[in-house]
Amino acid sequence: MKLKLLLAALLFFHNSYGYTGEDTITLSGNWQFREDPADQGLQEKWYAQRLGGRIRLPGSMRENGKGGEVTLHTLWTGSIYDSSWYFNPEMAKYRRPGRLWFPFWLTPVKYYTGPAWYQRRISIPAAWKGRRVVLTLERPHWETTVWVDGKAAGMQNSLSAPHVYDLGTALTPGAHTITIRVDNRVKEINVGPDSHSITDHTQGNWNGITGRMDLVAGANIWLEDVQVYPDVDNKRIRLRLQVVQKGNTPLAARVLLAASSFNSAVPHTPPPLQKQVTISGDTALLELVYPMGNDLQLWDEFHPALYRLTVTLIPEHGAQDKKRVSFGMRAFKTDGRRFTINGRPLFLRGTVENCVFPLTGYPPTSEADWLRIFRIARAFGLNHMRFHSWCPPEAAFKAADLVGFYLQPEGPSWANHGSSLGDGAPIDQYIYDETNRMAKAYGNYASFCMMAYGNEPRGGKQAQYLGRFVNYWKAKDPRHVYTGASVGMSWPWVPESEFIVKSGPRGLRWSKPPGTAFDYYDRIKEQKAPYVTHEMGQWCVFPDFSEIPAYTGAFRAHNLELFRDHLQRHHLASQARHFLMASGKLQVLCYKAEIEAAFRTPGLAGFQLLSLNDYPGQGTALVGVLNAFWKEKGYVTAPEFRRFCDTTVLLAKMDKLVYTSGETLEARVTVAHFGQGPLAQVQPQWQVKDAAGRIVAQGRLPVQEVPLGDNISLGDIRLPLQRFDTAAMLTLEIGIPHTAVANSWQFWVYPSALSMPDAAGIYVCDTLDAAAVKRLEEGGKVLLLAAGKVQRGREVVQSFTPVFWNTSWFKMRPPHTLGLYCDPAHPAFRYFPTEYHSNYQWWELVNGGQVMDLESFPPGFRPLVYSIDTWFLNRRLAMLAEARIGRGRLLLCSMDISHELQQRPAARQLRYSLLRYMQSEDFHPPDELPLAAVQDIFTPPARPAFNPYTKGSPDELKPKKQAN
Repeated sequence: MKLKLLLAALLFFHNSYGYTGEDTITLSGNWQFREDPADQGLQEKWYAQRLGGRIRLPGSMRENGKGGEVTLHTLWTGSIYDSSWYFNPEMAKYRRPGRLWFPFWLTPVKYYTGPAWYQRRISIPAAWKGRRVVLTLERPHWETTVWVDGKAAGMQNSLSAPHVYDLGTALTPGAHTITIRVDNRVKEINVGPDSHSITDHTQGNWNGITGRMDLVAGANIWLEDVQVYPDVDNKRIRLRLQVVQKGNTPLAARVLLAASSFNSAVPHTPPPLQKQVTISGDTALLELVYPMGNDLQLWDEFHPALYRLTVTLIPEHGAQDKKRVSFGMRAFKTDGRRFTINGRPLFLRGTVENCVFPLTGYPPTSEADWLRIFRIARAFGLNHMRFHSWCPPEAAFKAADLVGFYLQPEGPSWANHGSSLGDGAPIDQYIYDETNRMAKAYGNYASFCMMAYGNEPRGGKQAQYLGRFVNYWKAKDPRHVYTGASVGMSWPWVPESEFIVKSGPRGLRWSKPPGTAFDYYDRIKEQKAPYVTHEMGQWCVFPDFSEIPAYTGAFRAHNLELFRDHLQRHHLASQARHFLMASGKLQVLCYKAEIEAAFRTPGLAGFQLLSLNDYPGQGTALVGVLNAFWKEKGYVTAPEFRRFCDTTVLLAKMDKLVYTSGETLEARVTVAHFGQGPLAQVQPQWQVKDAAGRIVAQGRLPVQEVPLGDNISLGDIRLPLQRFDTAAMLTLEIGIPHTAVANSWQFWVYPSALSMPDAAGIYVCDTLDAAAVKRLEEGGKVLLLAAGKVQRGREVVQSFTPVFWNTSWFKMRPPHTLGLYCDPAHPAFRYFPTEYHSNYQWWELVNGGQVMDLESFPPGFRPLVYSIDTWFLNRRLAMLAEARIGRGRLLLCSMDISHELQQRPAARQLRYSLLRYMQSEDFHPPDELPLAAVQDIFTPPARPAFNPYTKGSPDELKPKKQAN
């Protein structure tokens, strides 16, 4: 049944233009072509000449192998805040012709900015004589000018909607020539070079035409526009029809309305309706009401029921015209701090779509491609998508309608970095023009729920401009809700906005030992409108070099190749997979903590991740748990992610996650539930499991009904921990029986009374002093606790959290590392339970701790605990290492396992485990080091500090005065 419904839906969308095959000439195929890099075509009247080259459309120049080679002098569309690649001698090998590998973004196979000319001969059939002909170009990039037989037909420059040219009735039967000039230069209208609608950071500033390309013959009195306004409360739709005719003579006509559901299990067809109307003047605006009946089906994320509406215009004289549109009966509104869908409270679990399509370099125009993306996002628990400074093609709205996804398209602008808003430049009017084109083209789709001007603008009058923009749209179109812009905290407030997208409620409060009880209420408590977290996450992971062969289309991943080659030169190539997996586990830990904090925040309306998939631009921002192709990387699955990011999420509020056996675990259990309705007679169950998966404690919480909302209390868990007399890594799991709703948290218990091993036979020191050297020469054991003493690696700032966005874009702003990697089976960790990656018990050892740069160590040397460096530098960093020094044996640790050990149980336990290891028969380091290599750790380096060679900086690094 579901397959039949989907096929029916796709069939409807395929035919949704309402034209027959005899009415349409498809323009896909081979075109004549000519590049115009000197912009001479207009002056030389190329539109009146035959073009000599060939190209295939739809498509881009890049896909067709047109354009020039990327060089050191390529003028990119996009900001670069770290220019060191151009000047750093170490990067010289990557700046050679034929091996131009730069780290800023993916490398296009060809590059072209400027006008390009496309031309095709067509044949108009005899049956089209006297009929109005319309040329549609679905997604050109971006300014088009059209000529027919050398006569100008107009110019359009939309980045967001199809370019539609009314060619009138002058196309006689027979042969004609259509010439199209496409110009992808930023000219008077400057949307901002980093706008995802045009920037080389993401899709690339391509030249070409994609999607639907056709000529359609229609009636001379036609339906120019059909807009549907669902009225759920009154079970009806209101229609606004724009009818156009050639001439001003009043004309009587009939309008036939017929709607029917097409993708739901229970069909619903309201009775058709016929209205007699009069068309006065060349343009008439008609408003009609169509009752939907008592059995109407509502659209939401759980039941995305859709209708098709056929509007037929039958004039008393002349041919009839027909339009088919899709819509959903839904009311997406705001109610205080909440969004509502059909009166039910809603929490947005979103990601930012950054227009990243590495195979084509432009967004797909087929529903199948978008269905894949939305289904993957849904599998990871999401229900919402924001389109950062761009608007997707119609296929995205169609697919989101079918899946049940709430969309926030934006105007095609990030008016910053050379552009601004509200200062009277052409961009000010262009935003109104573009958003009006978006509303006309896509406004009927149920998934089109929210809209913003775009992203983080510049301009001293931006708040006033955006306030007027929001008021304009609130008055014009009630189907959507509006905000001024999606912004960070330093941007001014726009009080007219119906909802807020701002970065306040995000981040991890791990300057003190981590827990699972904090929230962001202090960031939103003064706000009365729905508050959505702007660009949450941005936690980086190490590159996945195995994906490089997948870049077979419009781009090559030379940035990843550069990082891989650089890693190899630093003798770490064999660790690449380990670093990916270990940093990935930390990334997921951070996403889980941040998303759960969002669910714990009373009244928060939702979040938008940046992003579920990687962002290959702005220096290469590997922030996704999925790669740029929306594929898993291997360290988290969709079901695992959905445990903490879904319609219903269980939460355990624990003040800390590291305990001693004399304490009691206390967890306040709550739930965030935004499902179809309340849950009746729920009795959550909890279990505590050890590292082997054995249940060591369990219980039940009270039976109760769970209403819709956040912070719904389910009860408390208290578990005395005295039974754990040895170090234990445990997991608290809570679930609702007979459902998929479950969540879990790891915690650690260390003995309260821990007798430190006798250090007899071990020289413990914090400096490689003469006594330590003597002990090593005599074949003894030395534990060198170097915390605070390290010089090689002192410039590396380490936090428990990983790199934010990436160190290049933020000019090496800390933190610089991506977590740790170790072998948990190594006997050094026998009494310190751990996995191979960072977890909460490492916080007091790692956060703010020193690392050691092992640059002077032999290439094959492997430490016990790696600190994973930013992939731009790939230094061999470590926090724990062992080696043979002459006849002696050395254990070298840069983590602090000496101070305040009574208040730092994990540090105390690690010291205990290391001493036990050094006393055991297992302490036989496999690697031998010269004493000078170890001494080098304590010698200040001579290398210069990082130099980005660029004075500019991202907005997030610029000081601003916040205006409220």
